[in-house]
Amino acid sequence: MAKQRKTTAQKPKPQAKQAQSMAGAPLPDRDTALALYRQMLTIRRCEEQLARSYQAGLIPGACHTYVGEEAIATGVCAHLRDDDAVFSTHRGHGHALAKGVPPNELVAELFGKATGCSQGRGGSMHLFSPEVGMMGTSGIVGPCILQAAGAGYSFMLLGVDRVGVAFFGDGAVANGAFHEGINLATTWELPVLFVCENNQFATEVAFANTTKNPEVANRAAAYGLPGIAVDGNDVALIYQIAGEAVERARAGGGPTLIECKTYRTRPHAEGMRDGGYRSLEEVEAWKKRDPIATFAARLVKEGAARQTEIDGIESAVDAEVAAAVQFAHDSPWPDPATVADHIFSHGSQTHA
Repeated sequence: MAKQRKTTAQKPKPQAKQAQSMAGAPLPDRDTALALYRQMLTIRRCEEQLARSYQAGLIPGACHTYVGEEAIATGVCAHLRDDDAVFSTHRGHGHALAKGVPPNELVAELFGKATGCSQGRGGSMHLFSPEVGMMGTSGIVGPCILQAAGAGYSFMLLGVDRVGVAFFGDGAVANGAFHEGINLATTWELPVLFVCENNQFATEVAFANTTKNPEVANRAAAYGLPGIAVDGNDVALIYQIAGEAVERARAGGGPTLIECKTYRTRPHAEGMRDGGYRSLEEVEAWKKRDPIATFAARLVKEGAARQTEIDGIESAVDAEVAAAVQFAHDSPWPDPATVADHIFSHGSQTHA
């Protein structure tokens, strides 16, 4: 039986068990708002450059970009500390960057270089950086849900106020891991955020065609945890909702399921087709709701930033990403002599 988590804070009452749909939120303070904008733009510029690098043959293996979904990783990870644990999916570049992986280490990893965050061993779908709490991405659908629950269980046993976060797509909702992870986390009131990035397609299959219930958040009622559906392109709203969920988790209030309704405006993976399963009109309509452009316009309209400041951030981010690409080009390949490193533990063992 699980040990009760020790906390001096009064356990906050959870929100209503049924799903809630949230729309609109005030801007956070000016410094936070500008930081959110810069983080989203950093993810976008990295992804655009990685797409070009893939087309130039510089990236071995697959490359799944996060273009169009930047508000989600940015809004959630803004509330996380280095000792909080994030578990991600195959589309994990944005999560890694938002959690603190530097752009040069991300780009170098996709190039397969020794200076990458996984020392060139992982590539696009296997990003690890325990130093900043990025505990791994995976091309297997769904395991991040169980891993985040496991992290939350560890934090509960340790009696610490750390949080586990799982980012996953709508396709993972049909996986048994979704049921198992959320049920366990709710039963034991674990400090976990389950963040469904509902971009409406699992590869090229529409989510609405694979279920009679295409609403993810309202499934929370069956497990007894708060379920909240938000506009996944509204970074201010995601920042607000995620902040409340993280605070509740740290205080012992248990997990939250957040469904972020969004859209990827590039193909499922670079090199794959971008039509035939969705219309160009649909893609263009979502591009007009671009989370970065709309947030920049809002910052200027509401007086949180001047256009010159927006332009200055863009120039700084462009320079940072260009430097990251050059760093990756200049970095060495992994030494073949290290091929067996990190395969098993070299720690001392005692025998009876």
